[in-house]
Amino acid sequence: MTTNYEARMRRANDLKETYPFAAEILTFYGRICVMQQRLSQDLAKTLRRDASSPEAGSLRQQLEVDVVLPFVKNALTELLPHSPGSLAEFMKEYLRGSQERWMASLQRYVTQSGTDEELGDSREELVARIIIDPYAELLAAKQTAPAIGPAGHLCPHCAARPVAGVLRVEGDGGKRFLLCSFCATEWEFRRIYCAYCGESREESLPVFVAEKFPHIRVEACDTCRHCIRSVDLTKDGHAIPVVDDLAAIPLALWADEYGYQRIRGNLLGT
Repeated sequence: MTTNYEARMRRANDLKETYPFAAEILTFYGRICVMQQRLSQDLAKTLRRDASSPEAGSLRQQLEVDVVLPFVKNALTELLPHSPGSLAEFMKEYLRGSQERWMASLQRYVTQSGTDEELGDSREELVARIIIDPYAELLAAKQTAPAIGPAGHLCPHCAARPVAGVLRVEGDGGKRFLLCSFCATEWEFRRIYCAYCGESREESLPVFVAEKFPHIRVEACDTCRHCIRSVDLTKDGHAIPVVDDLAAIPLALWADEYGYQRIRGNLLGT
């Protein structure tokens, strides 16, 4: 039931050699994974006491912030020495706050993350995301699997928007999936279709691929001006979408230059 953080850490280390410009980001992500792995293991013990499997679509209602609250101090204290300056200062101030403040902050993230609502301070959102992500992934793994077949634009478990696309090997080609920005669920999605507004006219859906990232493409939409990055596992079977996406920093420059807004940002805003 636990996420394979070891694989994520290995991939982050490998990508540092390939993309040295992303080394600092990937090193910090590796530290986050160490902390999240421990947190996930602790939470898994708590969740095993509940043998029920919630129905798909109810994840946010099932996520109880007070379950993760006892782990906040140790988790952030562990990560603090490895955090960049401005984030470290915020985390120190956050840790000095009351448990009521932590509860409100985490609950706000649970309620609004992955939606089109603004969450406010990006540092507070990052802290909440680091803490909640392992819990949300564990709950998603426990839930009843969604129906097979292409789904809508929102995650069938928590109704969050996608953070990335994934192309997986299927027969002689590939099948497209979307990766949830909140609980990391993957769900099948149509190939030629905007992941934000549903535009299906191919001429309105430009694609950008950079030489440095032959297995990652930016899929944009001229109708809604949103875009999403997709990781093509048919071109690199070793890729781990949540990690490879972090390293694709230059692709953000293309999106900014042409005025496309990412549907949802990844953990570290790259």
